[in-house]
Amino acid sequence: MESQFGIANVWTQGDFVTRAVAILLLAMSLASWIVIVIKALDIIKFKKHARTAQDFWHSEDFAAALSKLGNDPTNPFRHLALEGREATAHHRNTKAHLHDSLDVSDWVTRCLRNCIDEFTARIQSGLAILASVGSTAPFIGLFGTVWGIYHALLAIGTSGQSTIDKVAGPIGEALIMTALGLAVAIPAVLGYNALVRGNKSILNGLNSFAHDLHAYFVTGARVNAGEPGKVLPMKKGN
Repeated sequence: MESQFGIANVWTQGDFVTRAVAILLLAMSLASWIVIVIKALDIIKFKKHARTAQDFWHSEDFAAALSKLGNDPTNPFRHLALEGREATAHHRNTKAHLHDSLDVSDWVTRCLRNCIDEFTARIQSGLAILASVGSTAPFIGLFGTVWGIYHALLAIGTSGQSTIDKVAGPIGEALIMTALGLAVAIPAVLGYNALVRGNKSILNGLNSFAHDLHAYFVTGARVNAGEPGKVLPMKKGN
């Protein structure tokens, strides 16, 4: 059988539409892997920050605790601590704004929540690409298959030869497009699910840290997670 299966044959024997579909699938695959790698590295970094944040409360004052979070400006735990401190100082030192109608607890809660929402939007950026690729790539590959089979049947009809050795090659090459679509979609779906789980773990830790920060800035002590209602004192620092 002279015809050989393979992506090379699909490219050389395919028309403009077939090649465009192949290029589109390649671009979608590259975009997916770029997002997966970048976001996976971010999750590893943020989990390392989360482990560092566990030592935050084992400090004599706020300044010493803040130094334990390092100087990385992308550290969400450090940014949250700074945001809470600035919100508390702003509320204490300003008396002529509308937010003065809120007590310090509501004001700090609002500022910490805005900070967490901004971080959530940042770590979730790019996931829409994976979701789109995972949901559309199989159908794009299927379109390439249907288009290739259609032109293969036209060529067979024109030549007047319908033996198995003449049919298997062109149709088999067209079916490769479906396999390509699945090869693009499966990593995107798996990567999306893994990144969502990683983001959820980081956000849970960040929300817990924000809860303790809120208690500290409002009452001067951290809520003891092991004994509800108890607090662990730590001197305030500027």
